[in-house]
Amino acid sequence: MNDLKFRKDQPIRESRSFRLDRQNGKLMGVCAGIGRYFGIDTTLVRVGFVLGTLLGFGSFILVYLGIALIAD
Repeated sequence: MNDLKFRKDQPIRESRSFRLDRQNGKLMGVCAGIGRYFGIDTTLVRVGFVLGTLLGFGSFILVYLGIALIAD
């Protein structure tokens, strides 16, 4: 069996994983989850998705839906 040994002087780091933020999210929590994961304002992520959708002829809608379906 693999025994884990922790030293008292080393803090235990939380695992950093992407999760949808449904409490702070407007639609499905994708933009809020991305903002929390990268430590940036959620409004900037939302504006980025809107601009990407308008300039990319709607392709960011597919990206958004893909993230919403794949992420937790």
